[in-house]
Amino acid sequence: MNDLSIRIHPETGQELVRGVRPMTITYKGLSATFDMPGWYATNDKEGENGLHDVKDTKASDRALNALKARANGLLEPPAIRSVRQKLRLSQKQAGALIGGGPNAFQKYEAGDVLISKAADTALRLLANDPSRLAELPAQ
Repeated sequence: MNDLSIRIHPETGQELVRGVRPMTITYKGLSATFDMPGWYATNDKEGENGLHDVKDTKASDRALNALKARANGLLEPPAIRSVRQKLRLSQKQAGALIGGGPNAFQKYEAGDVLISKAADTALRLLANDPSRLAELPAQ
């Protein structure tokens, strides 16, 4: 019988179960710890021999992007979402008016892509004076 809730590590032969382990990453002297999903041996509390699929690595990619944003003085995903909502723009409208394309703000707010310095600056200026949104050319 093949139990989909258990996998065997290809190198160690250990049984692995689905779970999360804390993982710490460092970028430009800043560190962040986040929950890394994956397949882990039950006795592997540090996640040293875990296996991760593409969906799992999205968690580490997003954590690294947030850390890069912090290190580079850029808005992080929750702040981007907050400003966009304050401006009463949909994600598609924000992408058209501020730049990046129709799906850019969905990716910025999910943490999948770092916001550009230009879009970051525009959002900060608009957050301080939302009336200036009317000065942007309509798309």
